[in-house]
Amino acid sequence: MSLNRFASLRWQAIARRHPSAFLLAVQLLSLVLYPLFDQVGGGRVVFGAFGVLALALAVWVVNRSPASTWIAWSLAVPAFVLSLLAVLVRSEALLVASSALEALLYFYAAGSLIAYMMSDHQVTADELYAAGATFTLLAWGFAYAFFVCQAWYPGSFAGAVEPARPRVWLELLFLSFTNLSAVGLGDVVPLGAAARVLVMLEQFAGVGYVAVVVSRLIGLTIVRAQER
Repeated sequence: MSLNRFASLRWQAIARRHPSAFLLAVQLLSLVLYPLFDQVGGGRVVFGAFGVLALALAVWVVNRSPASTWIAWSLAVPAFVLSLLAVLVRSEALLVASSALEALLYFYAAGSLIAYMMSDHQVTADELYAAGATFTLLAWGFAYAFFVCQAWYPGSFAGAVEPARPRVWLELLFLSFTNLSAVGLGDVVPLGAAARVLVMLEQFAGVGYVAVVVSRLIGLTIVRAQER
């Protein structure tokens, strides 16, 4: 067996065992690369490509969890098609529609990963990766929800820089991460009623995630270490 063939099989085995790690890696890599392409004309297309890969990985992760895969595909396929059409025809309405479907997909994948982590009483390495992937899925899902809210209700968000203009994607994602992690840092604030409700729901989700899922994983890890 050649070295290339062996390496390919090895990566396939790792991918089957730890799909959540790949999803987490793609999400974090897109964050690192986005500022490099933010100011160029194709930046949004490049970020969209990472989004499509993340969507595929989200469906892959859902397939590992006790959830119906067809629901994930019914959200991922139209979201992918609409996002491509939005780029090709430069349609804001299609972009909003694809963002709404992506938000639903990310929430669905996050819920499925939570069910996967809560389904047994032993902590595996993939479940630890899933804990990080679930956090990013929730952050992305609420960011897309903020984007849709801003499109439906103009003026929903304001910022320290040019407060009257609509917030760009990275600003909304930054707001989502600060809310979900409860760090309280940020220069974007919700003004409209719908925006404030979304922010409060995300804050509740962030606190609940740490209190229920993360604390359970930590407790099971400690118990496992003590049994050894």
